[in-house]
Amino acid sequence: MSEPRWWQKAVIYQIYPRSFQDSDGDGVGDLAGIVRRVDYLAWLGVDAVWICPFYPSPMADFGYDVADYVGIDPLFGTLADFDRLVAALHERGIRIILDFVPNHTSDQHPWFQDARRSRESPRRDWYIWRDPAPDGGPPNNWVSQAGGSAWAFDEPSGQYYYHAFLAQQPDLNWRNPDVRAAMYDALRFWLERGVDGFRVDVLWHMIKDAQFRDDPVNPDYREGEPDFRRVRARYSADQPEMLEIAMEMRRVLEEYPGERLLIGEIYLPVERLVAYYGPDLGAVHLPFNFNLMWQRWRPDAIMRLVQAYEAVLPVGGWPSWVLGNHDQMRIASRVGPAQARVAMMLLLTLRGTPTLYNGDELGIENVPIPPERVRDPFGIRQPGTDQGRDPQRTPMPWDRTAHCGFTTGEPWLPLGADHAGRSVAAQQGDPGSILALARALLDLRRREPALSLGDFAPVTVEGDVLAYARTRDGRRVVVVLNLEPVPKTVRFSEPLGGRVELSTDSASVGRRIDDRLELAGDEGVIIATD
Repeated sequence: MSEPRWWQKAVIYQIYPRSFQDSDGDGVGDLAGIVRRVDYLAWLGVDAVWICPFYPSPMADFGYDVADYVGIDPLFGTLADFDRLVAALHERGIRIILDFVPNHTSDQHPWFQDARRSRESPRRDWYIWRDPAPDGGPPNNWVSQAGGSAWAFDEPSGQYYYHAFLAQQPDLNWRNPDVRAAMYDALRFWLERGVDGFRVDVLWHMIKDAQFRDDPVNPDYREGEPDFRRVRARYSADQPEMLEIAMEMRRVLEEYPGERLLIGEIYLPVERLVAYYGPDLGAVHLPFNFNLMWQRWRPDAIMRLVQAYEAVLPVGGWPSWVLGNHDQMRIASRVGPAQARVAMMLLLTLRGTPTLYNGDELGIENVPIPPERVRDPFGIRQPGTDQGRDPQRTPMPWDRTAHCGFTTGEPWLPLGADHAGRSVAAQQGDPGSILALARALLDLRRREPALSLGDFAPVTVEGDVLAYARTRDGRRVVVVLNLEPVPKTVRFSEPLGGRVELSTDSASVGRRIDDRLELAGDEGVIIATD
């Protein structure tokens, strides 16, 4: 058995820096704020942090419109602050992963400013420009993720430029070798400052069809859904040439000592997702698997997804699981506060590397945002849809003081009315809290190789529950999850012969389990077999 990579055993913790901790009273989180909270991260027991963008930006999309790939926006601090953060995390054995945003830049980036000066600009081909259609309209029917056409007309030059997201986020032309070289140099800049890896934003969007063919119309589209669902992105995303770029990025990381991690943000079904591991696993180490976020919260549905994913993984490919992030509804809002505890147990016991979004360990739900406080341009452009992301991006509550200890000023987004009671300080001393459960799960993963690295297999039971086993080196751990609020009697096909090691209900810990298990509503247990 080969020695596992660090990221195979790890739990990754996502930090949305605007909302994690403010250090200077301007109401926006920053790098110095993260430094202030590194002891919390160590106490919680995470192995790596992925930090969303903090690069210089006009903030049209809150940092995902990058104006300089090798700097720090003053809103978030300085390079010296970044270096202090890297040192503080590494001193505590925590690795740091940066968000890399290579699909598009800001329209204020010097590259785009140069490209739009004229058709003869040396950097014109760094972006995607097309002449109008015969009727003067956009070159094809590609739709922006932010709503409307993905083409913006540049009147001085008489051409359209392509933007998969906001018009202020023009897409780079990754077929141009000069673009690739410049972006790989940006990766090297951060690798030389001690970064342990990158999460690549919208990786599957980076190459577009060379013929710019129309996307097929989606026959399942319904009025009221986001615009981008009007078509199926057959030609505007997920092109086979993307693997070449992913492999090139991987080779840049391999220029540096240690095991640097490459993660891809890829919203695709598992059958397509696994292609991004690349030939001989030479592309993305961890293509993010988001499919659990939209799966019906039923034992049979979840098991089918897990087994389908395991079945299509390439030999040696390591799974990835995500239940929440800054773009999607909070897990506690999707399944309810009681089931959020069960979801935490699911996330941290499936085979693969889990990613935990900051605040989910507190059971935070989406926060209703008053109309006058809405900030997200995606929600503003598409009212009445589910595209507004402010509710899941609200500040992290740390204590019961004003603004829950996040800031001494006015927070950029409001906190929830119940956040003081859900704060870190409120939960740290409560052994029955979801925070205590998350920490206990992280601790058990570290102590129990069967949970972090073991094989996965379903367990046959009577009773409408989700049950599976993790095994390694003769050690077997069984996880049983009740996805409903009603009690369940679970009967095993053969006696387990074990005890409850951990439960969402602390009263169950230590119970002897043989061929029968009584589960309370909304209870999940981990059973260590003899």
